[in-house]
Amino acid sequence: MRSIWKGSIAFGLVNVPIKVYAATETHDVSLHQVHDEDKGRIRYKRVCEFGHEVEYADIQRAYDDGEKTVVLTADDFKQLPEEQSHEIEVLEFVPVEQVDPMMFEKSYYLEPDSRSPKAYVLLRETLAKTDRLAIVQFTLRQKTRLGVLRVNDDVILLQGLLWGDEVRAADFASLDKSVKVSANELKMSSSLVDSMSADFDPDRYTDAYQEELQQLIDAKLASGDDVDTAETFGERDEDDDEGEGGDVIDLMAALRASVDKKRTGGSGSRSRSGSRSASHDSTADDASGGQTPAPEESGAAKKSTSKKSTSKSSTAKKSTTKAPTAKKTSSTKTSTSGTTAKRTPAKKRAS
Repeated sequence: MRSIWKGSIAFGLVNVPIKVYAATETHDVSLHQVHDEDKGRIRYKRVCEFGHEVEYADIQRAYDDGEKTVVLTADDFKQLPEEQSHEIEVLEFVPVEQVDPMMFEKSYYLEPDSRSPKAYVLLRETLAKTDRLAIVQFTLRQKTRLGVLRVNDDVILLQGLLWGDEVRAADFASLDKSVKVSANELKMSSSLVDSMSADFDPDRYTDAYQEELQQLIDAKLASGDDVDTAETFGERDEDDDEGEGGDVIDLMAALRASVDKKRTGGSGSRSRSGSRSASHDSTADDASGGQTPAPEESGAAKKSTSKKSTSKSSTAKKSTTKAPTAKKTSSTKTSTSGTTAKRTPAKKRAS
């Protein structure tokens, strides 16, 4: 693995230099859209409501309250306080069971980045011994965010946290009705649980949909049911995609933007002041969870998918005449040994 970012953890008077690594990656098969008639790739242009094509540099952000629209320019955003600290600041330590897993976001490994890892080991052992999570703050696009530090094996793990008001309350009238469960029913249900109990091993479960999708693609390639990629591109400007994705910043970019603030002396955290820092574009954060896979992650995903494609090429040839079964069999996967999970494949959207 290659580190995404270098920074430090502010743990009281202790400063813990660290390197940050993405802890997860996706192996989903990447798809895009084409025109069914000539197989040309589908491209999108920025067009305003009045029919004018707009350059990326001419786009401003705006807020609509339902009746009025307020346009916010780059100069407007410069007036807002900007977090520039690159430190992951420890705010407090809380019992592990008090943080609902529903609040967890993306995970990152932290590696000690100094000749002496003593400070890192001290924090790790403290978290493990006290069975507590460290609540931390960092910055993402001028927006203060929460996170936790916890121990995973011998590594400190950083996980982003949702704000409390970002988790919806479950309020269902149907659950207010009085339902009687007999002792015999509860006993039988508990017996079923006991018979299916096992230690969790994530390696026993596989993504059947992605595997069969790759087999289907390999089968079409083997049968010659394909077109040259060059033929899917038409004439277009080299700057067509310029600026795309400019509003999406990785969590680690937030951490990179975080250290300067604390070193120069900035405002307190949300937990102390009760308010959030302003965000450039909350819509972009909401859509992506505020996190975008780093280039290293994407590369690893493609590499893994490539290996999977190679290992299944022989199977793919056999499935050429049975391609439709990929969709049918992917809906459910069962096993008498209980080692294969039932999975309902999500509909894949072409990107």
